[in-house]
Amino acid sequence: MFNQGDLRQFEEAGIHADTVSTQLEHFKTGFPFPEIIAPAAKGSGIQVMNRAEREEAMAAFAGFRGNAEKFVPASGAATRMFKELFDAKALLERGEEIKEGSSASLFFAELDSFAFYSELSALPGFSKTVKADVITLLLDEKGLNYGSLPKGLLKFHKYGNKSRTPYEEHLLEAAEYTVNRSGEARVTFSVSPEHLGSFKELENSVKPVYEHLLKTRFDISYTLQKRSTDTVAADPENRPFRKSDGSILFRPGGHGALIENLNETESEIVFIKNIDNVSREENLPLVSEWKKILGGKLLLIRERIFGYLEKLDGEFNPELNKEVEEFLEKTFCIKLPSLPQELYKDFIIAKLNRPVRVCGMVKNQGEPGGGPFIVRDADGSTSLQILEGAQINFNDPVQKERFSHSTHFNPVDIVCSLTDYKGNRFNLMKYVDQETGFISYKSYEGRPLKALELPGLWNGAMSNWNTAFIEVPVETFSPVKSVMDLLRPEHRES
Repeated sequence: MFNQGDLRQFEEAGIHADTVSTQLEHFKTGFPFPEIIAPAAKGSGIQVMNRAEREEAMAAFAGFRGNAEKFVPASGAATRMFKELFDAKALLERGEEIKEGSSASLFFAELDSFAFYSELSALPGFSKTVKADVITLLLDEKGLNYGSLPKGLLKFHKYGNKSRTPYEEHLLEAAEYTVNRSGEARVTFSVSPEHLGSFKELENSVKPVYEHLLKTRFDISYTLQKRSTDTVAADPENRPFRKSDGSILFRPGGHGALIENLNETESEIVFIKNIDNVSREENLPLVSEWKKILGGKLLLIRERIFGYLEKLDGEFNPELNKEVEEFLEKTFCIKLPSLPQELYKDFIIAKLNRPVRVCGMVKNQGEPGGGPFIVRDADGSTSLQILEGAQINFNDPVQKERFSHSTHFNPVDIVCSLTDYKGNRFNLMKYVDQETGFISYKSYEGRPLKALELPGLWNGAMSNWNTAFIEVPVETFSPVKSVMDLLRPEHRES
């Protein structure tokens, strides 16, 4: 299947030929569907914390003396954010009018409400009345180039005569809960190589400002998605898709590839939050309070796990085993299968001694994305997982119904513990479920292809972690998926 040129290509990219062969096999066989036992719900997979529990968690986080870090996936371009405007531009170029009441119509009606308006209106040739030109100046390279830039670099929020990017808002947020004993807040952004320079340029201009304003030093780093995590594309016959020059086409493996980047972080505790989920400064007290609650809950859970693991190093203790079983079921919805006594101890130790994540969950408001479920694992036990619609067997009426009854949504509000009870860092790659992934249909050079996405960062890449779901207020979740979302009250200047 592969020639010498192919093998050289693999070697240059750091991709093993066996990996490519496995990926091509997935195009043929697909991925197995998870077995949903039930949607996670309040009291059954989703914990609702009362005031006393929240205060206990806050106190635990306040007492934390290790290193915390914020990890922000920020490499995606904002192209989809402006789909309505791209469509409107095509409409105008055909000589048609923008429909009254459409998103594009509202965009122009509220144009001067956007944080980027002052920059846009200052461009040569700007005229508010020439709508096609406005869109061109906003999206194209000869203007602000918002159609190609990553979201982190766009102006989201207006504060009087100033404005802020999501990048800046994430710095302000990090200063609330990642400051270490040396007074330094650590933030890592995952970015694409072509935009690294722009992010560093923004950093150089805003970092001194916020360090002075917040009396906090920032340790900002950037991580690039590795070429070795790219996945092979296939033609409709499931053969390697070859470009016109004969080389094999590889594509970015999706956000699941970031597990390798997360694996390289040095911090003990890592908060994960998407670049487009940012709040205005006035909402920071609520957001930071719940980050500290989630972080404290993680520390309390971890303390229990470490205590059990130290005790399990000793002799067989039926009472302790029963207590651990109850803890696993109550905290992580892990029900153990029937096991022979000689395998039992090693099995529960393996279940305990894993990376831990605590995930905030909001009530489902109809946002696109994954949700929380209790599933059956390959070893016969159950666990909590975040699943996307693409992973569900909708031909099975039982699975379809269970998926449809989900009450909560994953806002990607996650805090992780990455060290074991002896202080050693976990190798996160050992806990990825390689049998999860997505196959989508794209095109290249005018020809159809199949694309493969690696297990999602908070889906398959974290499948074999210990997972707890905590209900958080919907007010802590303010994503910007479309430019029109910037007109929502939570993003507008009051």
